[in-house]
Amino acid sequence: MTQTRWTSAAIPPQAGRLAVVTGSTSGIGYEAALALARAGARVVIAARDEKKGNAAIAAIQRVHPNADLTFRLLDTALLASVRTFVAQWQEDHGPIDILVLNAGIASVPHREETADGFERQLATNYLGHFALAGLLLPHMKSSPGSRFVQVASIAHRRARLYFEDLQLKQNYDPGVAYNQSKLAILMFGLELDRRLRAVNSPIRSIPAHPGMAVTDIFRRGERAGPLQQALGKAAFRVVGQSAAQGALPILFAATSAEAAGGAYYGPGGFREIRGYPAPAKIEPYALDRDSVKRLWSVSEDLTGVRYKF
Repeated sequence: MTQTRWTSAAIPPQAGRLAVVTGSTSGIGYEAALALARAGARVVIAARDEKKGNAAIAAIQRVHPNADLTFRLLDTALLASVRTFVAQWQEDHGPIDILVLNAGIASVPHREETADGFERQLATNYLGHFALAGLLLPHMKSSPGSRFVQVASIAHRRARLYFEDLQLKQNYDPGVAYNQSKLAILMFGLELDRRLRAVNSPIRSIPAHPGMAVTDIFRRGERAGPLQQALGKAAFRVVGQSAAQGALPILFAATSAEAAGGAYYGPGGFREIRGYPAPAKIEPYALDRDSVKRLWSVSEDLTGVRYKF
């Protein structure tokens, strides 16, 4: 990277390009959608709450009246919702230039299971996105500049994949579940780029993370009381950064010509907690070929989605 302080002002013109951002009604996703729309992209707000989605669109259009945004219902915790989203996409929309896999939850205090039998954080943060990306792959524009961007986390450094109990039925811990889900989506993002390159696809996959950004993700699956939420946000504000700043590495990965496929980006400051986009550290475990191959195979089996390159 030649720039030490890359900001959203450096986003190249996005007119004529189509971006889909999951979980974009607030936080990192909202800021990414806002910046992409400001740069001229058509943006699809893909989220599970239509009321919040329409509110996000209205908020962006108040600042940028000509912004081209639409809402599409998507709950990444439910495979049925993912499949419906893709089926409707085939009828209504054209090729995708940017797919930002951002939707996420964290710190769900007690183990919850989705309708598919998955632990909720793993389903929302990873498995739903694995399925979505695979099903939308045929709809990605096959041209340089097309990007998959997986929103990972510095939490992957404290994680391992518990293949013998991936759904954490035996020993659930909120932090362990979150860390594992973010490790999984990082490993998936890196492997997806490798597989795209293997078939000479011009599409790139570039994971990124926001550092410690003040967002709504630590809502404990919307089970926490106001005091718990306030304390969590207060702690992040002391050491972290705004959602807009946290979105910069994601936007860099999604739009910059300098962003390399198969690389990983995050804030360039102390321990990648805050700062401007820079190459991020990848823990060795995330690069272990046996674990990567096993994760891909397990993910295909769990979701029923097989990638067709």
